[in-house]
Amino acid sequence: MRNPKVTIRYAKSLLTLSNELNKLEEVCSDMRFLRELCSDSKDFLMLLKSPIIKVDLKLSVLNKILNKNISDLSMSFIELVTKKKRESLLKDIANDFLNLYNVEKNITPVVLTTAVKIDDVLRKEVLSFIKKQGKENIELVEKVDASIVGGAIIKMGDKQLDTSVSSKIKLLKQTFNKNLYIQDY
Repeated sequence: MRNPKVTIRYAKSLLTLSNELNKLEEVCSDMRFLRELCSDSKDFLMLLKSPIIKVDLKLSVLNKILNKNISDLSMSFIELVTKKKRESLLKDIANDFLNLYNVEKNITPVVLTTAVKIDDVLRKEVLSFIKKQGKENIELVEKVDASIVGGAIIKMGDKQLDTSVSSKIKLLKQTFNKNLYIQDY
């Protein structure tokens, strides 16, 4: 179960420590790797959340999986969190760390959802459109979702621009479902 107070505290601590040791970019890369691993591997996430598996076994498995892919600082942090029996929060800690990193570096995460993978020309057009909105540092995350049929959905913070075909079809359905006939008495 997500506990935002705990995950934010761990993320802030890791951010502060990595800043002090001048390893912020390295740890940021490690947290991205950890977030992707948790998102891509259901088995890995189940390992972290399992109350049956003992801490020693979890630590040995984590060392085998992560030791080659992440830095010593990040590995020490993960070991500390695991020894405190908070390993089930690692995905949320990584997400909170990356959010704090984006705030510190003044980076705006933008999610672009399209029906098919876009090419470089269209990507540059989207980036220039977003920069015209006053955002300079942009981290573009591209997602492909065939259910939107065509067009694109751009999410930037709490704003969303939906030009997808599926949303236009839904709007048309709502319009046609309205009873426009007004009966005269």
